[in-house]
Amino acid sequence: MKTQRKPSRLEQVYRDKVISELKTQFAYKNPMQVPRPVKVVLNMGLGEAVNDVKIIDSAVEEMRAITGQKPVVVKARKSIANFKLRAGVPIGVMVTLRNVRMWEFLDRLISFALPRMRDFKGVGSKSFDGKGNFTLGLREQFIFPEVNVDRIEKAKGMNVSIVTTARTDEEARALLAKLGMPFQVQS
Repeated sequence: MKTQRKPSRLEQVYRDKVISELKTQFAYKNPMQVPRPVKVVLNMGLGEAVNDVKIIDSAVEEMRAITGQKPVVVKARKSIANFKLRAGVPIGVMVTLRNVRMWEFLDRLISFALPRMRDFKGVGSKSFDGKGNFTLGLREQFIFPEVNVDRIEKAKGMNVSIVTTARTDEEARALLAKLGMPFQVQS
């Protein structure tokens, strides 16, 4: 007999509140039409890793602490002489989160990490791709409480891409806003 897992706090908010609100806002006939997050992709590009391979190792450990999942080391696809880059050299790390880990990461990102940013006034609303997906650039990784600040040698930024089932940017923005994403107020 398969036991059901307990949904995370943000997933419970989505089920209890967000689905019904979006259903009335966009006049969906079926709850399955309501957009939902599918996956979150975290990417940390490390151009300095060409000269120092230890940067990749520290990035892997930080990404593992932030996500609870082992990241994939991304290697250069082709050589670029101007950047002293050769094909096959590690230049970044990435993680794809789905299901439970995705919901827990989104909850930590919205509740803890974003408010800890210096001079934070909200995330920009122009970072949608036209198909309902949202990408957020973070300048430093120590806004996450899981990262030990004392062990960090250099701040490394990362991109957080939230992939949704929304068909338009308007639907995706409404979904993320109802989940608690702090968008900038348009003036």
